[in-house]
Parts: sequence; C-alpha cells; structure tokens
Amino acid sequence: MLNNFTVLIYIIGGVVAGLLIGVFVNRILNARHIQALEEGTKKTLEGVEKEVEAKKKELLLESKENTYKIKREIERENESKISEIQTNEKRLNQRIEHIEKKSDDIDRREREVIKKEREIFETEAGIRNKSNELEELIKSQKRELETISGMTAEEAKTILKEKILDDARIESVAAIKKIENEAQEKAKIKADMIVSLAVQRCSPDYVAETTVSVVYLPNDDMKGKIIGREGRNIRSLEIATGVDLIVDDTPEAVTLSCHDPIKREIAKLSLERLMADGRIHPGRIEEIVDKARRDMNNKIKEEGEKATFEVGIDGLHPEAVKLLGRLKYRTSYSQNVLQHSIEVAHLAGIMAAELNLDQKMAKRAGLLHDIGKAVDHQTEGTHTQIGVDLARRYNESKLVINAIGSHHGDIEAETAIAVLVAAADALSASRPGARREMLETYIKRLEQLEAIGKSFKGVEKAFGIQAGREIRIIVTPEKISDKESIFLAKDIAKKIEKEMAYPGEIKVTVLRETRATEYAR
Repeated sequence: MLNNFTVLIYIIGGVVAGLLIGVFVNRILNARHIQALEEGTKKTLEGVEKEVEAKKKELLLESKENTYKIKREIERENESKISEIQTNEKRLNQRIEHIEKKSDDIDRREREVIKKEREIFETEAGIRNKSNELEELIKSQKRELETISGMTAEEAKTILKEKILDDARIESVAAIKKIENEAQEKAKIKADMIVSLAVQRCSPDYVAETTVSVVYLPNDDMKGKIIGREGRNIRSLEIATGVDLIVDDTPEAVTLSCHDPIKREIAKLSLERLMADGRIHPGRIEEIVDKARRDMNNKIKEEGEKATFEVGIDGLHPEAVKLLGRLKYRTSYSQNVLQHSIEVAHLAGIMAAELNLDQKMAKRAGLLHDIGKAVDHQTEGTHTQIGVDLARRYNESKLVINAIGSHHGDIEAETAIAVLVAAADALSASRPGARREMLETYIKRLEQLEAIGKSFKGVEKAFGIQAGREIRIIVTPEKISDKESIFLAKDIAKKIEKEMAYPGEIKVTVLRETRATEYAR
C-alpha cells in the first residue's frame, strides 16, 4: 500500500515539476520572442524613418523645382503684359494726338460755320425783304387781272380746274378705250379660237318638242275603237294616262295634249300598243298603260345611262341618272333639255381642255347644270336652286354645285369651270335654230331693250335689230360728245345686263352725227 502511495506521490511530484519546468521554459521562449519582435520592430521603424527622410528630401527638391518653374512663368507673363501695356500706351498717345488734331479742326470748322450762318442770316433777311416786295407785286398784279377779267381768283381757279378735269377725263377715256380695244381684240381672238374649236367638235342634232303629240292611225275606223261605246275607252285612256285625247277631223290621226312630256309619251306608247293588239277596252287599257309606264321608267334610266356614257363621266348617283333620263322628255324654248345638257357638257369640256382645267369635272358640271328642270314642275323654286339642292343630296362636289347655281347668275361663280359652264350654256342656247321663241316674248324683249336705251339723257332714238341681238342708239350731237358716247354705250350695256334675261350677248352701238344743211335759191 505504502509503495503504491509513494509511487503516486512521486508521479504527482513529477507531473508538478514537469509543469513548472514547462512554464519556465515557456516564459523563457516568450521573452526571447518578444525581444526578437522588439528588435524587428526597431529595425522596421529605422527603415521607415530613412524612407520618410528620403521622400521628404525628394518632395522638397520637387517643390523647389516647381516653385522655380512657376516663378519663371510669372516672370514671362509679366514681361509680356509689360510689353503689351507699353504698346497700348503708345497707341493711346497716338490717338490722343489724333484727337487733339481733330479737335483743332473742329474748332476751326465751327468758327467757319458760325461765320457762314451769320452770312446766311443776313442773306435770308434780304430775301425776306425781296419776297415781301414780290408778294406785294403779285397781289397788285392779281388785283389788276381780276379788274381786267371781271372775275375773282377763286372763280378763275374753279374754271381752270374744271377745264383741266375735262381735258384729263377726255384723255383718260381715249387711253382707256385704246387699252380696252387692244385687250378685247386679243381676248376675242383667243375666245373665238376656243369657242370655234368647241363648236366644230360638238355639233349635235336638235330635237324640237311641243305640248302635243300626234299618233297616226292605220285607218279612220280606229277612231271609233279608241272612243269606244259611249266614250268609255277614251275616258279610261285619259284617266289612266292623265293626257287629253283630241279626236277631230284630221284624217288617220289623233292628238295627245299634255304639258307633262313623260305622261304624253306613255299615252302615245300605250295607244300604239293598243292599236297593234286590236283589243281596246277599259280593262286592257289599264293593263297596257301600267306596262307602258314600267317600260317608260326603264327607258328613262337607259337614256340617263346613255347620256353619262356619251359624255364620259361615271360615279353619278342612280337617282341623278334617272333625272337625267327624264330630261329627254323635257324641252326649254322647244330645245330638248337632255340634248342641250349633253352639248353643254361637251362644250365645257373642250374649252376646259384648251385652258388646262379639269375636263372631266367641267363635263360633269355641264351635264348636271339643268338637272333641276327634271322636277321643277313638281317642286317650288327656280330650276337652278332645285338643281343645287339635288346636287347636295347626291353628294356632288362644291365645284359642281357652284356651277349649277351660278350658270344663270343667281349666285357668283367661284371657279373658272363655273364660268365655262355658263358660257357653254349660253352658246348652246344661242346657236341658230337651237331654240324657238314665241312672238310675244320676242316683241316684249325688243320693247324692253328699246326702253332701256331711251331712258338715258341725250338719247334721241333707240332701235332693236337682229332679233334683239343688237341695239342702235342715236344721240343728240349737241348733248353728247364723241368721248361721252363711249361712256353712254358702257352704261347702257350694264343696265341691259342688270335688268334683262337673254341668251348670248347684245351689242350696243351708239351713233352720233352732225349735219349741216343749207339751201341754194
């Protein structure tokens, strides 16, 4: 037991001793390591100090070098500025010398100007004295002239002024007349060329219509069938068609009378079919008239399409095409309106092409210009206003609408094409044989024309000649001079344009003559 305990004590003592030895050895090692670290740190600090010292010297040298460079640059800049200042100083001295010389010149000139002003003042004083003397002399001469002439200066001025104005007016009239003649000659040559070309290229036939149509019968026995027992057939036919049938002594013919050409055409077509069929009775009459009316509507549409094809335009509203077809059976002064519209379209298109305008638009406006006449007997208003309303309804362009509304001068023409349509309309209506006028209308127009001519002061007589295409005015030579007759012709023409409606143009000729008569006895 003791031995084990002793061994244990020895073991513990050995362990303690080992621990103490280890601690001691560790301290010794740590002390050496610390010493080594201190020596290394010391060496490092010494190296850093040496490097810092070297860097310090290097920076000091560099700073001195930069300071030297800056100093040299400042010195050079100062030298340059000093040189520039010296140069400017020299220039300033030169300018001062120049200004001083100019100042001396100015002083000298000022003295001269003062001297001249004094001389001028003295001269003006003399002139004023002479002017006063001259005014007094003029006044005295005026008084003498007024005494001699028997009129005041104001009266003389008025007479002289009127004389100058009369002379100027006469000279201006002559100059205006010369300019107008030259312009009219040139314009007439150009217009004649365009119009003649249009007329040569457009020469359609004319279809004359009246308010009656004649239906020829195969024999006089057919009249009895048309009349029927107790007049039943003729009454049925008149009721169904709205046309008056006139059966008179004319051999093998009956007359259809109606202001509506379409109704008259339906009645004529129905009567011809009834005669061909041979069965004429009220029931058959109504059947044939209904069929003729349907066929007539188709024919109207075909005529409208044919007109658009002939003119070469497309895109028209279907209802507008039908209205054009209705114009086939409408007349104006015995001129067929559809034929007239086609001719106006061709004339307007040809003239538009010569003037480099839109030819198709001119043709379109020309074809539609009288479309209002297709319904003017059914609708209130003039055919131009009705045509404008229809064109708007069918979405026509503003150019076409203006051409329709202005072709009779109801509104102002806004485009050259509108003017061409109006010219083509007048040209088509005024061509020889195109229209027939009633005697009453013709006489009334001549009377109105002569009344307008006689309404002017100084007119002795007025005569309408050439079917109202010209009026000749005979003036009193004592009241109207040659120059004043020019103004008189213009005034009469303007009044005719304002108050009368007529196709084409009316020529106004003023005649003035002085006769000297003496008798030898």
